[in-house]
Amino acid sequence: MENNERMKEYWKKNLRFLTILLTIWFVVSFGFGILLVDVLDTIRIGGFKLGFWFAQQGSIYVFVALIFVYVRWMNKLDKEFDVDEK
Repeated sequence: MENNERMKEYWKKNLRFLTILLTIWFVVSFGFGILLVDVLDTIRIGGFKLGFWFAQQGSIYVFVALIFVYVRWMNKLDKEFDVDEK
């Protein structure tokens, strides 16, 4: 495969990863924290309403987890396309 084609495939996969992670980010922050807060508030965890928890703390935990997932995916992708730091 030509180098230019490999780089196009690399960026195609990279953008697919970003799309997946940004969709999760949107659903958690906007969906759970704003749109579905009333529905989630009917569920309690540790005495706190779930909608409130997502708006205040849960989304932050998810964001941090997404960072680690992105790093892991990108390290694997870099190795697959031989563009990793050795």
